Amino acid sequence: MVNSRLVHVLEKKKWLSPFQSGFRFGRGTVDNILLLENSIREAFVSKKHLVSILIDMEKAYDKTWRYGILKDLYGIGFKGNLPIFIQNFLKTRSFRVRIGNTLSDVFYQEEGVPQGSVLSVILFIIKINEVIKQLPTGVNGSLFVDDLEIHCSGEDMGFIERKLQEAVNKISEWGKKNGFQISSQKTVAMHFCRRRGLHLDPKLLLHDCTIPIVRDAKYLGLILDSKLTFKPHVNYLKRKCIHSLNIIKMLSGTSYGAETSTLLKVYKALIRSKLDYGCVVYGSGSKSVLKALDTVHHQGLRLSLGAFRTSPIQSIYVLSNEPSLELRRERLTLNTFFKIKSNSSHPMHYKAINPIYGSLFSLRLSFTPTFGFRVGGILRNLNVNDFPTLEKIDEFQPWKDIKLNFIDDFEHLPKSTTSTLVYRSIFYDHRHRFSNYEPVFTDGSKSEDHVGTAVVIGNKVVVSERLHKFCSVFTSEIYGIYLALTKMDSFNKKFIVYTDSKSAIEALKKINTLSHPLTLKCAEMYQYLTEKGLKIAFCWIPGHAGISGNEKADQASKTASLMIENFVALGDARQAVKILILKKWQSVWDEQQVNKLHEFHPSVRHVIISNLYRRQDVILTRLRIGHTRLTHKHLLCSEPPPMCSRCQSILSVRHILIECPNFNIFILNRFGRNITIRDLNDRSYGI
Repeated sequence: MVNSRLVHVLEKKKWLSPFQSGFRFGRGTVDNILLLENSIREAFVSKKHLVSILIDMEKAYDKTWRYGILKDLYGIGFKGNLPIFIQNFLKTRSFRVRIGNTLSDVFYQEEGVPQGSVLSVILFIIKINEVIKQLPTGVNGSLFVDDLEIHCSGEDMGFIERKLQEAVNKISEWGKKNGFQISSQKTVAMHFCRRRGLHLDPKLLLHDCTIPIVRDAKYLGLILDSKLTFKPHVNYLKRKCIHSLNIIKMLSGTSYGAETSTLLKVYKALIRSKLDYGCVVYGSGSKSVLKALDTVHHQGLRLSLGAFRTSPIQSIYVLSNEPSLELRRERLTLNTFFKIKSNSSHPMHYKAINPIYGSLFSLRLSFTPTFGFRVGGILRNLNVNDFPTLEKIDEFQPWKDIKLNFIDDFEHLPKSTTSTLVYRSIFYDHRHRFSNYEPVFTDGSKSEDHVGTAVVIGNKVVVSERLHKFCSVFTSEIYGIYLALTKMDSFNKKFIVYTDSKSAIEALKKINTLSHPLTLKCAEMYQYLTEKGLKIAFCWIPGHAGISGNEKADQASKTASLMIENFVALGDARQAVKILILKKWQSVWDEQQVNKLHEFHPSVRHVIISNLYRRQDVILTRLRIGHTRLTHKHLLCSEPPPMCSRCQSILSVRHILIECPNFNIFILNRFGRNITIRDLNDRSYGI
């Protein structure tokens, strides 16, 4: 409780540095890595040097100055019970060490914050927050809790050296005053540069010791190299994933292994999660470097399916419902872009939307473009224009309990067993009881290329708007409710808002930090109107039940043509990205006309899921792909393909099951007629 309230006030007042990503909602380690990578790419294309220092705070948690935390809280404006509570929380902390059944004496923790406490992280962040403000002009940096990175770029190495030395001295001096000490053993520097010719590395000092200049270093889990090729990271990642593949090998025996669905879950948890981390950044590497990871991806999926070693990669992708790593990276890159775009306080917000050096990147094609230009290339490749996203809404004060007024006259009547006559009769009775309330009907609709919303107050269409085609039907429904609330501001009446969307009603009943931005706006508007004296209730009614106001709103939403607000919520943007990537994958799959699996599985969706034993599942998988030991072992042994002894044709799954007269009698006995290879996959035949 204390933590949520403290974090809310700090975020509301924007006291925390925007360059601090640690344990903040919607932020993560990748944000800091992306910020550094963006600066390096800009330095490369403008033919500058960039020197980065990865600073390690020695035992930062254990050496945090407690009085300094209280002092900073007072400086922010916290007075009264909260600082007293935190002071009592921090003082008289003791600990003991246990080895087996033996306990040590009691020791008291004089400084630092308690390890593992929910409050410790935010208190530590408050204390270390000021370190970013120590950086001189021309030096930039970022924080992930105590992981500090600073960098400076320029054409003159002497200028960079002076600026970074000044920054190191200021940080060191600030650390002495606030109980932090920089570790000279773990702090390293990197010189990023693609300029030709001889140029010296900078000489930087920390505690009279030279900070080592390294060729590559791990920063927040990603290995950076001086040329930003990401080859060291890809090689490290490949070794790590190959080690994890051994677990899948143990579980994926073709006769005794686990189910395919279970193995795919293991693959996603152990290997794909590693490949996903940081791919937004390291995915900017060259195709030849990234290709090394494809073998890991393919082997993991092949083992999970039990497919034969010669199976086509595209078939493995479709049967496992896992796209290529390239498509996966594109999807995660776009998701990251729209997440950044929906948060104007993000340090990468304007860098991603309006990237600089566009003319230089267009002239110097050998230089990898920055994140914003890469996203633009992906969107153009998908034939989609960029679209505005709905801004993230600040959450409500956690100490306030927001409860909206609901009327549940219809929710106990399921639509499947209740006739429209019953619904209309109950609605007339309901309106008689609430005749002093003005009825407000809202509705939203979505078709392939049209999303609309409408509001009907009384018997008149007040609002009819068209939304962006990527908006979901839920967004159209909740936006209609929000528009209805905004129209009530000029009245002094009682209102009941009727909607046929149960999901919208449920969302309004369960408002939290993760709620849709428009849901939060509805609650905010409701609170404002009720404080003015208006009485408002929400009621679910069944759609298409002959209720005139609902029918009018439904028709108006379907014919809405005027687009006033052009936005897409973050959740809708992610769903749109998913659909766009699926379409691109489908276009690649459509080109595989000679692929044996494509004949009876033309869509990348609706993957066949079986609940068979492992051995049976492996057999069916190999038959569907068309690659079995009998028909394709010759490719591994450099032998000629096997021939049918009767037909003198090359043996294939199709020939054995459909074409060969030797086996045709079994087909006739089983099905009573000649069939196609596609019929064998039809569940109506019991296969």
